Amino acid sequence: MDFNFINVPLLIASALLLSSVLAGMLSARAGFSFLLIFLIAGGLAGEDGPGGLKFSDFTLSFWVGNVALAVILLDGGLRTSLSTFRTGLKPSLLLATVGVLITAMLTGLGAMLLLDLPWQQGLLLGAIVGSTDAAAVFALLKTSGVQLNERVAATLEIESGMNDPMAVFLTMAFISLITAAPEAGSGWAMMLWSFVQQFGLGTLIGVGAGFLMSEVVHRLPRQHAGGGIMGLLLAASGLLVFSLTGMGGGSGFLAIYLFGMVLGNRGGRRVRAAFSAMDGYAWLSQAIMFLLLGLLVTPSGLLDSAWPALGVSAILMLVARPMAVWLCLAPFRFAAREVWFISWVGLRGAVPIVLAIFPLMAGVSHAMLLFQVAFVVVLVSLVLQGTTIGWAGRRFGVALPDRDDEELTRAVFGDFVLDGHQPTGLLCEFYGLPAVPDAHLPLSEWVARRLGRPAVVGDRVPLGEAVLSVREMDGPRIRRLGLSIPLRPAGDEDDAGPQQ
Repeated sequence: MDFNFINVPLLIASALLLSSVLAGMLSARAGFSFLLIFLIAGGLAGEDGPGGLKFSDFTLSFWVGNVALAVILLDGGLRTSLSTFRTGLKPSLLLATVGVLITAMLTGLGAMLLLDLPWQQGLLLGAIVGSTDAAAVFALLKTSGVQLNERVAATLEIESGMNDPMAVFLTMAFISLITAAPEAGSGWAMMLWSFVQQFGLGTLIGVGAGFLMSEVVHRLPRQHAGGGIMGLLLAASGLLVFSLTGMGGGSGFLAIYLFGMVLGNRGGRRVRAAFSAMDGYAWLSQAIMFLLLGLLVTPSGLLDSAWPALGVSAILMLVARPMAVWLCLAPFRFAAREVWFISWVGLRGAVPIVLAIFPLMAGVSHAMLLFQVAFVVVLVSLVLQGTTIGWAGRRFGVALPDRDDEELTRAVFGDFVLDGHQPTGLLCEFYGLPAVPDAHLPLSEWVARRLGRPAVVGDRVPLGEAVLSVREMDGPRIRRLGLSIPLRPAGDEDDAGPQQ
């Protein structure tokens, strides 16, 4: 019997995956992400590339994309600590809902003008590209080589894990408006109910299943608590939660992320032992998903819409995303440098391409144009934003130094290390700094009041011409601070007179 019907496709798939991984490892030195390499490799293997493979199975791609995203979100949820979730929940939740809506509306308006689309299709495109991508955010933050302060990292990760439901809801809502053309009143009422159903069921099922599964994990025999079999158990249970939630009308993406977060925080060492296996599942999912999505696109078909698509990308990255982030984070007293960084790291990945398959399957007019523009938006985001995360983290001052890097540590935190219990007034007197209100308070409390929000390592507060930086935390309390004082020429010190 001839088994080449198995061997040939397996040979092609394995060779493509192997070459992509090797190319990704080599190109990582230049700052290019694995996800970008996988996407380009899929395109090169496709109809217009040297591979010449003809692939146009949108249904299979849609199915694989959803399963892969579910696994990636599960892995991200398992690694999200409860303390991190508390730090970034409120701003992330606003960005994941209102932020996606603002981004979609502004991008949609730009698409209408640049692509000469009807308003429904323009706003549909805005909804498709309106959310950040969990796969891109989790992977690129991990491989960027920079350690971000907890508030910024938590906000980006939780936002990317929770904003897919809003993007799916908006995409399906605009498809319904285009295809069914319901009356205005009933249409908006249906959209509102869908919104409540997506988020409500997704939250209830995800959190409830997480608590239930954590109890199951604790009761498993010790001999079956190894990393490999536990990873398989977590993946299978997560996909079960994802599919059941979707069948019930809820958001499977939100459910599996919350399921993973609850399970990761309650499962203890048994769940943590599976992190290595889950990391492998997540990378395999990303590789297959991006290779398959790259195969779907015919590069020659992108040429006609390339310039307008680049314009849509520019509007999204430089106008829509920054405006949405600034408006949503205004109530939370983020530093301007943190807001600018979060605005820039609005990474787009597989989610917009998967969502762009929805209009194709629904028979929406201009659907192929929407798919092509979404692909260009993702490509531009991975090239420009994905390769500059490390640079942007250092440029905007949100990157924390490694413990062994003494030079950078002094540059970030200053030359002096202060105990948080030290009275603020005594510090001002010793260094000749101007007197401040509440000088009797310990430095830790004084800095916390000035911040007006929970402190994290890397926060900065001016004290006259000096700067106090949060250097070490003890739970929610500031333990140690750094002090940096700009040097002044000797003549300036003489002119200033003695400081008592």
